[in-house]
This record gives sequence, C-alpha cells and structure tokens, in this order.
Amino acid sequence: MKYVDEFRDSVLAKKIATRIKALINPDRHYAFMEFCGGHTHAISRFGLIDLLPSNVSLIHGPGCPVCVLPIGRVDMAIQVALEQRVILCTYADVLRVPASNGMSLQKAKARGADVRAVYSPLDALQIALANPLLEVVFLAIGFETTIPTTAITLMKAKKLGVRNFSILCNHVLTPTAMQAIFSVKNQSNEDLKVDGIIGPAHVSIIIGTTPYDSFVKTYSKPVVIAGFEPLDLMQSIQMLITLVNLGRAEVQNEFTRAVQREGNLIAKEAIAEVFRVRDSFEWRGLGSIPKSALELNNEYSEFDGEIRFSLLYKKVRDNKACECGAILRGEKKPQDCKIFGTICTPENPIGSCMVSSEGACAAHYSYGRFRNIPVVVI
Repeated sequence: MKYVDEFRDSVLAKKIATRIKALINPDRHYAFMEFCGGHTHAISRFGLIDLLPSNVSLIHGPGCPVCVLPIGRVDMAIQVALEQRVILCTYADVLRVPASNGMSLQKAKARGADVRAVYSPLDALQIALANPLLEVVFLAIGFETTIPTTAITLMKAKKLGVRNFSILCNHVLTPTAMQAIFSVKNQSNEDLKVDGIIGPAHVSIIIGTTPYDSFVKTYSKPVVIAGFEPLDLMQSIQMLITLVNLGRAEVQNEFTRAVQREGNLIAKEAIAEVFRVRDSFEWRGLGSIPKSALELNNEYSEFDGEIRFSLLYKKVRDNKACECGAILRGEKKPQDCKIFGTICTPENPIGSCMVSSEGACAAHYSYGRFRNIPVVVI
C-alpha cells in the first residue's frame, strides 16, 4: 500500500477485527496501553474501540508531550516572559496549558508579554536573528520526535555565533517513562494491569526499536511499534494478542515502512552532540523520574535559559478537580473525571489533557466519546 486512504480501508479493518475476534481467549481480558498521543487521537477519531471485542481494552498512557509538562515548567516560561521582557516562543498548544494562579502563556500575552507561537525552534532562531537587541527564548518540549530539530537549531545558533537566543529545555525520554509507569503503584497500591504496549511511531523513527528491549526484559510485556492509521493500529493489536496468547514478551515492528531497528543515526548524532541526560525530571502525574529528560551539555550551556535567567524550578500541585495525572498513569479514563465535558472542555481546559489535540481528554471530547457519560453538576 502506498497511499493514506489505503490504510483507512474500513473493509480491511473489519477483516482484521474478525481475525482478532477469532484469536482472543474469551475467558480472559486483554489490556494494551498506547504510548503515543497520535495513537490516542486516531483511536478516538476512527472509533477503533467499536471494532474490538468487549474483552479487549485500550488504555491511554503519557504519550502527549504537552500533557506531561508539569505546571512548574510552564510557570518558569511565564516568569521569563513577564519579568525579563523577552520574546518567548513555543508551539501553539503550549500557550493554553493552565499554570499557577489561573495563568497561562496565552494570558501572559494578554498582559503584555511578547509570546509567539512558532512551528519549530528554527522559526524562533530566525526571530532572534531579526531582533539582535532582544532576548529570544524558545520553550522546548517534546519526546524524541522533536529533540533533533532543537539540537540542529542550537548547532546552527552556535555556528552563527548568536548571543540573544536560548531555550528552556523540557525534552523527555519515552523508554524511561515507559519503565517508570510500570513501577508506580496506583492509589489502590496495585500494579498497572496492562498486557502489552502499542509503541510510539514518530519516537521510534528516531530511536529505533532497540531501546524498548530493556523494558520488555524487565517487565515481560510485549511492545509492538505501530503506525498512525487505523489499519496500522488494528494490525498492531492483532500482533499483541498473538504474542500474549503465546506468552512471548518481545519487541515487534508493525511500522516497518518508517521505523528501522537502529533508528535515525543522523538524528541521534545531533542529539548526542547537544544534549546530555538530566539526573531527574518531573512529569505531570508521574512525579520525578530519574534519567527521563535531557539538558544542554557543557558545550551548549550558553544557550540554557534556566542558567541565563537564573531560574529555579518549583513543583506545583495540579488542580484538585482534574484527573489528568491519573489518566496519564493509565489509572482512569477521561470519562472518570467529574469535570470532563462539563466544566473542562477544549474551550475552557482545566487540565493539560484537554489542551493538546493529542491529549486523551481532548481526543475523547472532540470525537464524541464523551456522549455516554452522565451530566455532572458541580
């Protein structure tokens, strides 16, 4: 198959659903976690749950980079934008993430801060080159998917000798979080009941499949790297069910048209050139996870906004009414949150899971998965 429409063929999807139904053991329940916001979006958009047997469930994981960004990190960006009077650049979704005291970067912009939405850090660097008398700060977020672009931007800034450009680095690492989420007990002090992982697509294009070997070995759970289209996901679920039935914990790659075992070597070299692993980093809903994020290494520390503006990270508790943390941990679904679809909507997000299009709450709301929940009056 060569075209996107071919991967959205409903007849073929139903055929795979029939094969899945024939594969499953009716006496057991299968639960698989998708570790990619793009997968969460596709599952809701194309109604894949409706094609699966009732004893096969999909659980949302921490696969949305906007969602896992803790409030304290957004507060740092707001502080720089308001107090240092810089040009603060970041991706559009980040502007609406709720921060402390009812603030967000969007509201900081309304108060006079120069906050701009850009498509990439290279756009922010161009703004710095065009405004040599002003400091330009890029709020960098994302998994391995966006890290190479940030690295290349900083390499270019260093080569050009740019002095008015820096970043606030919030790049996080998927395999480490994957291991961490299975080591965290839920509120009932029980282990996460998941039989396998639908592995992320874009992340795996960069890092390949080998980084998941450690997870598979440690937790004896299979991982299948999946593409974003309906047939990709249905095929990956079939592959996971087959592995579970055989009792085999291994890494398999459904997304062979884009993912290679060794990943993208050029991208990985750029990352290694610019970054090093942080000792610890806080994730929304997961707490501080050792070795789960990146920071600039010594050769690029001149571009570290935290150092340049003497910023100190302060942990901030999430809104008590919001269940975003539990949703990111796979403990709850969006419908389990009392304010989902009522007080908390994409127009009025209370938690980050409702902000980004890759967030579980936004995906469920946008594609009507909320319609079977009772109306709750708070």
